[in-house]
Amino acid sequence: MSKTWRPATQLVHGGTLRSQYSETSEAIYLTQGFVYDSAEAAEARFKGETEGYIYARYGSPTNDMFEKRMCAMEGAEEARATASGMAAVAAAILCQVKAGDHIVAARALFGSCRWVVETLAPKYGIECTLVDGRYLENWEKAIRPNTKVFFLESPTNPTLEVVDIAGVAKLANQVGAKVVVDNVFATPIFQKPLELGAHIVVYSATKHIDGQGRSLGGVILSDTEWVNEHLQDYYRHTGPAMSPFTAWTLLKGLETLPLRVKQQTENAGKIADFLAEQKQVAKVIYPGRKDHPQADIVAKQMKGGSTLVAIELKGGKEAAFALQNALEIVKISNNLGDAKSLITHPATTTHKNLTDEARAELGISPGTVRLSAGIEDTDDLIEDFAQALSKIKA
Repeated sequence: MSKTWRPATQLVHGGTLRSQYSETSEAIYLTQGFVYDSAEAAEARFKGETEGYIYARYGSPTNDMFEKRMCAMEGAEEARATASGMAAVAAAILCQVKAGDHIVAARALFGSCRWVVETLAPKYGIECTLVDGRYLENWEKAIRPNTKVFFLESPTNPTLEVVDIAGVAKLANQVGAKVVVDNVFATPIFQKPLELGAHIVVYSATKHIDGQGRSLGGVILSDTEWVNEHLQDYYRHTGPAMSPFTAWTLLKGLETLPLRVKQQTENAGKIADFLAEQKQVAKVIYPGRKDHPQADIVAKQMKGGSTLVAIELKGGKEAAFALQNALEIVKISNNLGDAKSLITHPATTTHKNLTDEARAELGISPGTVRLSAGIEDTDDLIEDFAQALSKIKA
């Protein structure tokens, strides 16, 4: 594999392993285990004296292709595929902390991510501090002698706040902590956290990487040293492994990732511009617009906008529900990154378990909806929003 290949080529050819049959499409190795030529060969494999696969929970040829292709795209040395995005988040954080350690996390997180650091980790004696991640001074003030991990999303779910990844990484390096970035909303097409100084990147491959509503999956990417010292044993013994069939499905998704993300982003930007001019809309937040609150950071660390748009309607929950119910092309779903345009009401779905106060802190109002733009015709999508908005009182 050539290291000089550009992203679109890497996502079609990177990491490919062909069998003796020289198949065009990657093979699916649906096996739990592997056999050995002799008892001595099995012993050597388990000792790590010879290379090869042992058990599908540890790795398989199909999973290996997916991991290597993701490494080529992300610029990482090692990756581990997981059964879901949340398995990736939980493993990336918990594999490197113990009782008495401290996590600093941005408060603007997907509901389940926030639960891992705010509720689960403290059950095992791991402290956590949530901060308004938009301001570097908040990260710095939260540092303690036992701080081991910084965790953030950027852009955030669902209000598309942006965190200065390079700035957070600089603070982490000063105290020997590791930065874990959930890069789902930016995708590897538009943002490279490792190049910005982050140490670990996680994805819900369920989103843009699959991109067609078929599979659950996740992936963790970092350097070889961190994977071997922290993640490998956790991964082998707790069992968050991805199915080989899912890995094959995601390999197919990666082939078209740049094409889909480009069209989704173009659609999202044009819809955001349209919605910003509508009388029923109080606010539109989109990383590709000049009026984004952190437009300077967006310009510094992202190569494009996003496939997501945060919309606040003037009529609160009633207007938000009316809009969703009136849309014809855009479907109501809590997923994102799909080829189909999807919309959700975070206050009653993805962030329903937060208190009213916590949602208000994050800028999630009763009138907030999150649009994930698909690959449909742009004009059809805008016309769909126009007819739906016409049914809402300004």
